[in-house]
Amino acid sequence: MVPLVFLVVATTTSNSTSNGNQTKEDVTSSNHHILPTVLVVLLLLIIIALLVWYFLRLKNQRKVVVTAVDKKVPNGISEEQEQQTVVLLPRSQSSSKTYAPIPVEQLEEEYRLRSADDGKLFREEYISLPAGSAQGTYEEANKNENKEKNRYPNILPYDNSRVVLTQLDGNPCSDYVNASFVDGYTEKNKFIAAQGPKEDTVADFWRMVWEQKVATVVMLTNLKERKEDKCYQYWPDQGCWTYGNVRVAVEDFTVLVDYTIRKFCVQYQASEAAKTPRLVTQLHFTSWPDFGVPFSPIGMLKFLKKVKAVNPLFSGPIVVHCSAGVGRTGTFIVIDAMIDMMHAEQKVDVFGFVSRIREQRSQLIQTDMQYSFVYQALLEYYLYGDTELDVSTLEGHLHKLHNTFADGDRVGLEEEFKKLTNMRIMKENMRTGNLPANMKKNRVLQIIPYDFNRVILSMRRGQEFTDYINASFIDGYRQKDYFIATQGPLSHTVEDFWRMVWEWKCHSIVMLTELQEREQDKCFQYWPTDDSVTYGNYIVELKGDTLCETFSLRDLVLTFVPEKQTRTIRHFHFHGWPEVGIPAEGKGMIDIIASVQKQQQQSGNHPIVVHCSAGAGRTGTFIALSNILERVKAEGLMDVFQTVKSLRMQRPHMVQTVEQYDFCYRVVQDFIDIFSDYANFK
Repeated sequence: MVPLVFLVVATTTSNSTSNGNQTKEDVTSSNHHILPTVLVVLLLLIIIALLVWYFLRLKNQRKVVVTAVDKKVPNGISEEQEQQTVVLLPRSQSSSKTYAPIPVEQLEEEYRLRSADDGKLFREEYISLPAGSAQGTYEEANKNENKEKNRYPNILPYDNSRVVLTQLDGNPCSDYVNASFVDGYTEKNKFIAAQGPKEDTVADFWRMVWEQKVATVVMLTNLKERKEDKCYQYWPDQGCWTYGNVRVAVEDFTVLVDYTIRKFCVQYQASEAAKTPRLVTQLHFTSWPDFGVPFSPIGMLKFLKKVKAVNPLFSGPIVVHCSAGVGRTGTFIVIDAMIDMMHAEQKVDVFGFVSRIREQRSQLIQTDMQYSFVYQALLEYYLYGDTELDVSTLEGHLHKLHNTFADGDRVGLEEEFKKLTNMRIMKENMRTGNLPANMKKNRVLQIIPYDFNRVILSMRRGQEFTDYINASFIDGYRQKDYFIATQGPLSHTVEDFWRMVWEWKCHSIVMLTELQEREQDKCFQYWPTDDSVTYGNYIVELKGDTLCETFSLRDLVLTFVPEKQTRTIRHFHFHGWPEVGIPAEGKGMIDIIASVQKQQQQSGNHPIVVHCSAGAGRTGTFIALSNILERVKAEGLMDVFQTVKSLRMQRPHMVQTVEQYDFCYRVVQDFIDIFSDYANFK
């Protein structure tokens, strides 16, 4: 640095003295120019040197992160920051700090305390867990012949708890699969925690299923997440396929909103003779987000109950796998065990149980978020219990709900509904709808969509906030985002309404209010009485108007003018809702739901737009009933409470009154009475 400055000064001085005619004033003036130049050069050089130092330091830091954290660690991205990675706990870690079991009546308070300060106490508790067994060895997993069978080089089964396969053709390494026996609450080796099969380990996986007499496989990852391969598809989509000596044939599959059930006929085809085939059921939980944990534990608890119901008595262990077989896999196993403990002992011991099963497979439960999700699921189960009903018991349950018992055994309808109204409305997640520019687009200020599932319109060029409409995506029984719950359009939001219908390819609109009720405007008329009407870039034409028993059926043609494209829309306008209260009987609602479902099947199952005035009370009731009745038809089961609870987590005030809540039960009873052949429900 110094020689360069010296050169600048020397050159400048030399030029000054070489001019023989230069006066004293000229020299002084020249010196005044030299000093700033030198200072600027010095400053630039210092800045360059600092930048070089900073980038070198940053590069070294990144190298350290990559070597300290295996890049392939699954679920290693937190919900808040994509760059934050999850460092695996060192195996040698030992902590003297332990956490006592929690009586169930203290669970709510303990959850609240641990969740404070962004889950500070949850993190402390999680970090205090032993990473694994101090005596555990990985000799088999680390053999050269077996290394390629491991999806992640740092997630390996212990020698003393690994699943040992029968050897093939005298090859000693053919007995290896990346899977470990893990205990349940009281049942030894209730589970096999396994990695998601790789392409070259699928035959080993099915051999393990056969040899261990497995009847149920629980899958907790999708095949790809964040464009990364998480698990190889180890089953055929249709027909049958043979993996090694195991033939797998697809018998049946059912797709639901949170999980898919696949049934396989599995047969071992050894050289001497084929063995008797067995039924293996795979339950594939598809609602775990790419990173973080599920928003609510409701879906996971429903899934866990289904696993318990499907797994036959006297079968082998339940195989549970995600990608690595430790994070989500451990979370599932711990929730299952702690619910069993809750029933048996009226307490839970998450810390103690995780510590124990990590002796069988290290790193089970991989992040503090998964650890706190376990507590969240247990609290949900404790507070609300199992509210699922077989439809054959509905009449007795309704009698019980409508007859409130003495104190200490109050299970009346009001008490059940009160649990829903006590749910917190997440106002911090309504930022977009509460922006000053969007406030005037809301009909009712208390009913604003949550940011995480609001319907987003395309932003108009140069016009800020034009992506907002008061509408929320709502899950159906089989399909995510199957409904769009929205308010009745205002005069200045009609074009946005039709823009939403067009952009989200909707073919069905359900209207549950009249334009005016009790002399108040409830909805702007957004369709023509005859001929056509234009709203901005959209022309709406009326092609037909038929009055059914309790609803009008309008056929509309929607044209997007800039592209001259058209789409047929069916408008279902329900007239059976009185201005005050609820419909007198459920048949009208059953009829309109059936008509909408028929239209959906014909038009391709794009989102159904449902609205009343504010898009919550009647809208929530219609969507709840659609989901409940579809489940009744498919499974013969119903859960009004959890259905409505789930809706309220997706949009505030869905199913707004205790009368609407009661109506959900009564419509199902009417449905059963109308279609009294119980064979439909079993």
